[in-house]
Amino acid sequence: MRILVVEDDTQLAEVLTEALSRRQYVVDVAKDGEAAWNSAESMKYDLVVLDVTLPKLDGIRFCQRLRTTGASNPAHRNCGAPVLMLTARDTVADKISGLDAGADDYVSKPFDLEELMARIRALLRRGSSATTVSLSWGKLHLNPSTYEATYNDFPLSLTPKEYAILELLVANGRRVLSRSSIIEQVWSVDDSPVEETVRSHIRCLRQKLRALDAPENFIETVHGLGYRLK
Repeated sequence: MRILVVEDDTQLAEVLTEALSRRQYVVDVAKDGEAAWNSAESMKYDLVVLDVTLPKLDGIRFCQRLRTTGASNPAHRNCGAPVLMLTARDTVADKISGLDAGADDYVSKPFDLEELMARIRALLRRGSSATTVSLSWGKLHLNPSTYEATYNDFPLSLTPKEYAILELLVANGRRVLSRSSIIEQVWSVDDSPVEETVRSHIRCLRQKLRALDAPENFIETVHGLGYRLK
């Protein structure tokens, strides 16, 4: 799952990024509201962790814009993304303003990190429960809500990155995905690997699939372009 952290406090942003990354989330960071909006326009997020007091576009207006855009354009990639607001303002009126702007939860600073992680997990479960469907391609079956994979009814043991790549391939079907596109959608902006890393993950996926009697070219290489499922 991909999370957008919008926080202008560099130290706090680093703490949140480290904590979320340890829990296998892909994290992008924006330090002001306009940068966050540009990210939301170009990338699909499962959750937005949003500071209220931000340069250029504050959190309240960012959230209002996100929800207003969703009302006029339901197909917008992030119109339904859960929003968790972070702020040093802790009056009832401030919380009401955040929730009325479209936030799904509101946490006051300073906060307990483990409680924040629990709230994030709850929002992600709530957001995925209505939209998660099983994904299949031939004998391959993926369950995005549990991150479990099977081939020919046998469990497929995958690392988080391997699962994310395979899910991306299944979701795109016969569409060819370049290595750079896979990196963009599976890794965070600050943790982008070299393209050889993608080749290595694809190689491991093929070995694990072949061990369960999948065809040699189940993941097909389209030379000069990228990968797709056969």
